[in-house]
Formats: sequence, C-alpha cells, structure tokens
Amino acid sequence: MLLPAPARPHQVAVLVFDGMAPFELGCVVELFGLPRPELDVPWYDLKVCAETPEPLRVVGGFTLRAEHGLDVLAAAETVIVPGVADVRGPVPAGLVAALRRAGERGARLVSICSGAFALAAAGLLDGRPATTHWRYAALLQERFPAVRVNPSVLYVDDGDVLTSAGSAAGLDLLIHLVRTDHGPGVANAVARRLVVPPHREGGQAQFIEAAVTPVGDDDAVARAMTWALEHLAEPITVADLARAATMSQRSFIRHFRRQTGTSPLRWVIAQRVAASLPMLESTGAPVEEIGAAVGFESAVTFRHHFAKAMRTSPSAYRRTFATGSP
Repeated sequence: MLLPAPARPHQVAVLVFDGMAPFELGCVVELFGLPRPELDVPWYDLKVCAETPEPLRVVGGFTLRAEHGLDVLAAAETVIVPGVADVRGPVPAGLVAALRRAGERGARLVSICSGAFALAAAGLLDGRPATTHWRYAALLQERFPAVRVNPSVLYVDDGDVLTSAGSAAGLDLLIHLVRTDHGPGVANAVARRLVVPPHREGGQAQFIEAAVTPVGDDDAVARAMTWALEHLAEPITVADLARAATMSQRSFIRHFRRQTGTSPLRWVIAQRVAASLPMLESTGAPVEEIGAAVGFESAVTFRHHFAKAMRTSPSAYRRTFATGSP
C-alpha cells in the first residue's frame, strides 16, 4: 500500500538589495526560514533572492550574499519585497519584470514598509487598496495615483496582493499569512514563540507623529485654536471659536477649513483625543475621568471618537503605551 506523498513546502522568496535595513528581512527569515517540525504541518521553503550575486551592503555595517537570483523570485508561490533602496527613485527594471512575471503566474505578492513602491512600480497595485509606512503614504499616492492608499492600517489583505506598514507591521502581516495558510492555532503558536501578540489592535494612526501647522501670532484662526486648547475641558461651539477669532461664524468656518482642511468641531475632537493620550500613558485614572478631563460629554462619546481616530480603544492604547509597559 502506497502512503500519500507528504505535502510539498510552500515556496517563499524574499528580495534583498544593496543598502537595505535588516529588520524586515530578519522577520521573514524567522517566520518562513526557521524549521518548525513541532507544529506538524508542511512548513515553508524560503529562498533569499537578489539582482546580483555580489555581496550587498546592509545597514549596520555588514554584507550578505544571496544564493538565488530574480528568476527564483519570479517563480515562487509567495514573493516578499521588504523595502526599496529609495522611495523617490526608480525601481530597477529587472525587479519590475520579475514581479510582473510572478503576478502573471498567480503568485501571492507581499510588501513590507516601502516595498509597496516596488509593487506599485510594477503596476500590481493599480486600482487596489494598499498601505505603506505612514511617512511614505502621501508620496506613494503622489507617485502612483492609481493606487488606493490607506495610511491608517497595519496591513491590507487584498487576496493575492498584501501590503503592510513599517517594520513591525510587517511582522503582523507575516503572522497573518501563516494564519491564512495554516489556521489560527498554528499562527498563535508561532506568535507565542516570537513573544508577540497573534493580532494587534488598532492601526498606524496611534503611531503617527502629530502634525502642527505653524501660524503667525496675529492669525485669527490661530487665536481661536489657542483659546480652544486652553478650554478643552469646557463645552466648545463654533460660535465660541468665532468669537475668539473676532470673526463671524460663516467667515471663521471658511478661513478655518482653508487653513486646516477640516471643520472647527472635528479639529476640536482631534485635539481632545490627542490631549487624552499622555493621560492614558502616564496615569491610572479611569477612562471616564480622562474623557471628561479633555471635554467629552460622556465615556461613550470619548470611546467612540477615540476609536474612530486611533483605530483602537482607550484601554487597548493604555495597555500598549502606558509608562512601564513591557
């Protein structure tokens, strides 16, 4: 009696390039290159690929040499691009061609951080949702307007094309690939071995640096903003803001939107959420008290607006960022 042949390992290829940072590559190798016989499932066969067999410089002062070329990358079942050398420069023609061949074959295409620029250059993101590091999102949209860039999420799974935000978000996506291939039990086991959560709450919004538009001291809108920041805990209306700016409400709304790109009350809500962050990080005050302290009329309203802005809950944010958290 013939025994059934063991399932063939899934073929994964990862790109390496001159000047790359090692973290994303290390994540790929840890997930797909490390044997895991204890899980009793057919694991992955990882190939590290490059345009050249010559040694490549890696950030940190060392070099590596890939055993495989772009022909192996194009033939893999899953192709991972962990970044590009220059988000403002052209993507090498050889890489573009290899990615297109992989896409035409039906390969699963994955990017981490700036790797989305390579997929976009190959036309593989046209008309599709995608993400990248929040610092590069606007540039990705500008360079490749056919891409539907979502700068707020940790990763986007669009079936055969998956993209992730910066660095550690790539690890979230890689665990998601394992979950897709082998189910939540195996993915959870791998996450435990990595000492990371199998699924993180929230999106990139909680990590984006707050942008502040410089304005002159004599600017009427700036005066209203300053007044609002000093009175966040109190009820604030458009009439109050217009009064602080010594303008009519209609004129104030028009000037405010032109300078900020949003409405006055939406801006106030954003400032209240922002003001709650250091309190969540550094105090043990109940969420209800923090919401009231920054001007939300109820805990329900606070949680609603916080979740909408930060893609996570106040409690989950506190667990992640509280002073002294591991």
